[in-house]
Amino acid sequence: MQLYRVTAVAGFACAVLLIVNITRRAGLLPETAFTHAVAPFAPLTGLFAITGIYLLIRRTAGGLGLAGYLLNAAGLAGAFAIEYTLHFVFPLLAPGVVAGLLAGGTGRAFLVTSVVLVAGVLVFAAAALRAGVPPAIAVVLYAAGMVPGSLRNAVPLPVYLAGLVLAAVGVAWMASRLWSGERAALTRPAGALPS
Repeated sequence: MQLYRVTAVAGFACAVLLIVNITRRAGLLPETAFTHAVAPFAPLTGLFAITGIYLLIRRTAGGLGLAGYLLNAAGLAGAFAIEYTLHFVFPLLAPGVVAGLLAGGTGRAFLVTSVVLVAGVLVFAAAALRAGVPPAIAVVLYAAGMVPGSLRNAVPLPVYLAGLVLAAVGVAWMASRLWSGERAALTRPAGALPS
């Protein structure tokens, strides 16, 4: 199905953008206008990929899958907004203004977004594992990586970056399953472990 392939491409793009962001934050890739401009698009392409994965598992994921998808999607949409703000708005503001925003409602909104994303990732991963369509290890890598990846300012930088590496591998692996999507979803019995 064409939709699965489009969302698979989004998943591969998400993984590549995560790696670009990781290498930039680790100092292996220079800080340029381009690397900052593409940074917010990792969560946006991840949102498209998660949509495809949900469509792939929806027959066997039940209400848990829908709840996980909605929370995960809301968290990723919020993460896109945060990344956009960090890369395109905050650099134009005085440091004192940024500090004031982060100490007030903006900081609380960032925190709520992180909590929603963590909850969504964990619920969605549980539903995906139960559905048995995406590779179980890929789902676990995604969940294990996105938890610290969602807590950008609450964990040390190496933990945050390692989490994003795991998430990138998990997303790319699930995207490869999306590429052959409909066949995988229709031929696997409910609860069967993916290969």
